[in-house]
Amino acid sequence: MRTAHPRALRRATAAGALTVLLALAGCTSGGDTKAASSAPQRVSDDQAAAVPDDEASPAPQGSSSPSKVPVLPDAQLTPATGSFTAKEKKYLHGRVPKNMDPAAVLQIGQESCQRIERTAAHDKNAAIGALIAGEIEGADDAIIHLCPKQRPLLDAAATGFPDGTRKKPKPGTYQALTDAKGCTWKALGAGGRVLGSGPGPGNGTKKVTAKVPAGTTSFVSSGCYAWLPV
Repeated sequence: MRTAHPRALRRATAAGALTVLLALAGCTSGGDTKAASSAPQRVSDDQAAAVPDDEASPAPQGSSSPSKVPVLPDAQLTPATGSFTAKEKKYLHGRVPKNMDPAAVLQIGQESCQRIERTAAHDKNAAIGALIAGEIEGADDAIIHLCPKQRPLLDAAATGFPDGTRKKPKPGTYQALTDAKGCTWKALGAGGRVLGSGPGPGNGTKKVTAKVPAGTTSFVSSGCYAWLPV
C-alpha cells in the first residue's frame, strides 16, 4: 500500500475559491446519517489489551505503537444485504471497529471519493491541493481501493507539499494552489540566509510562483495553501 503523504500545518487561510469548491464537493445527496449514527462503542483498557494483534486497527500515521481498538476480522466483513467487492474488502481490512456496520465505514470512503471527483470536475488543481493539504480525510486509501481512476491526482499531490515549512525542498519552480492575496514565501539557505522571497508573480491577479534555488535548506510560506511543481 502506498505510504500516506505527510500532512502538516493545515492553514485556515485556504483560499476563497478553493474553499468554496471543497465545500460544494463535500455535500452529499439524500442526507445520509448512517455513518454518523453508527459510532463504535467505547472499549475499556482491559478489553483492548485482550485483542489479538491481527484484530487491532492499524496505528495512526506517525504513531510508534499499534492501536488496540478492536476491529472486525475479515471473515465478518459482510453487509446486511448483498456482498462487498474484492476492492471494497481490501479497503475495509483492519478499518472497521467491532459493533460498527462495515457498510457505514465503506460509505465514508465512498464519500471521500465523491468529494475528490466533484472537486476535480470543477478544478483539477483544487482537488490536488486538497490532497496535499490533507483536507479530505482518508483520501489516499479511498482513492487506491475505491476510486482508482483518481490515482493521477494522488500521484500529482505526492510531488507537492503543504503551506508552512518544508525542509530541503527539491530545487525548481513551484506554484501556490490559491488565488488568495497574502501568500508569501522565503527560500532559506545555510545559517538562515535568504536565497529568495516573494510573493513574486501573482499577489491576487494569478497564482504565485516561487523559484527554489539549489542549496535551499528550508522553504517557508504563509497563506499559500499548497505548492505544486510547475
